[in-house]
Formats: sequence, C-alpha cells, structure tokens
Amino acid sequence: MTEASFDDFLKLDIRCGTIVAARPFPEARKPAYKLEIDFGAPLGTRKSSAQITTHYQLDELIGKKVMAVVNFPPRQIGPFMSEVLTLGVPDAAGEVVLVMPDQPVPDGGKLF
Repeated sequence: MTEASFDDFLKLDIRCGTIVAARPFPEARKPAYKLEIDFGAPLGTRKSSAQITTHYQLDELIGKKVMAVVNFPPRQIGPFMSEVLTLGVPDAAGEVVLVMPDQPVPDGGKLF
C-alpha cells in the first residue's frame, strides 16, 4: 500500500447524499444499479453506477443516505455517465455493502 499524506486526503471531497432514484442497469458488465443521489445545494443531484445488487433491492434504496466521492471526473460506464463514486466495503464474500452514516445528517455533509 502506498502511504498517503493528510494533504492527499484533503484533496478528496467525500459527501453524504440521499438516493432519490434507483434503476436497473442491464447494460453493465457486472450487475449494477443506476443511482441518482441528492447532495443538496450547491452540488445538487448526481448520477452513480453502483454494483450493489446482492444486498439491496431497488425499492429499498430510495431515501437511504450514502457517502460518495464527488470530485472525481465523470466516468463512462457503458452507455451511462457516472458522476460520483458511491462508497462501499466488501462483505466476507466480496459483495459491496454501502457506507452510510448511522445518525441523521444533512445532504452535502462533508467527511472529515
């Protein structure tokens, strides 16, 4: 693992947002969903592709708070432009579990 400085960490803009829409993404190489996440003003709503189909159903994602890196450049994933990187960690089987705050926080709250 490469050592990072605190200044490297400060370059990342990691924010909390609320999932406001979740749709299937059948064109993705690996099973994934298309998410729309509201980060509040001034960021607004951003799109993300997330490989979270094992632990989450589309209808249960709406309203969930998630954490995402919002200052990476957009990335083309098949026909979809992903604007933020939704954060997760692998479970024991390597499937993604979302990183979420465990208390109510406002949209747009920055990780520090």
